[in-house]
Amino acid sequence: MKIGYITLTEPTAAGAKPGNPGSEVEKVIASIFSEKSQFVSVSVANNRKQISAALIRLCDEEKCPLVLTLGGTGPAPDHITPDVTMEIVDRKLPGFGEIMRYYSYERFKVSVLSRAEAGVRGKSLIINLPAKPKPVKFCLRLLQEGISEALEQIAGIKPGLRGDEIEVPIDKYLPFLKKLRPKPDPDGDKHPLIGQ
Repeated sequence: MKIGYITLTEPTAAGAKPGNPGSEVEKVIASIFSEKSQFVSVSVANNRKQISAALIRLCDEEKCPLVLTLGGTGPAPDHITPDVTMEIVDRKLPGFGEIMRYYSYERFKVSVLSRAEAGVRGKSLIINLPAKPKPVKFCLRLLQEGISEALEQIAGIKPGLRGDEIEVPIDKYLPFLKKLRPKPDPDGDKHPLIGQ
């Protein structure tokens, strides 16, 4: 499977050691999908035209079924990756961003600031991911089944999964379910129609 990913190049402070989310993406993809993957890596400046051109190239010219962007998804004025992504996709897939934000919050509180999006361009699935390696790994493992199913519907390929998914404890993440289904009180008020 051919996978493209875009890394935003930003100036690094003196003495700082930048993370390498691109290398993390390749490791995680290899650990998730049973097929070997061919990677097309593109580094661009955080510029609207360059990000757009890179996305279009990976989808239309390189024909990558899966295209990932790394970084630029926050609320800062120069975080424009989701905006550019939505400009070039044919259809939006909001569920990917919603799931990443919802389940990432327990581990990474700043995920509430994420504006990550996903969508389809031609036969390519585009997903915005965080910039840091640990959240990238978490999100890819979280989304793997959705990615596999989407690729089958979009591009006609269904990559095999190794089964290393993230367990989501429902009681921990969805406590409101218990409130939606309260136990009936035998001495409480009856429904006005049912009680007649």
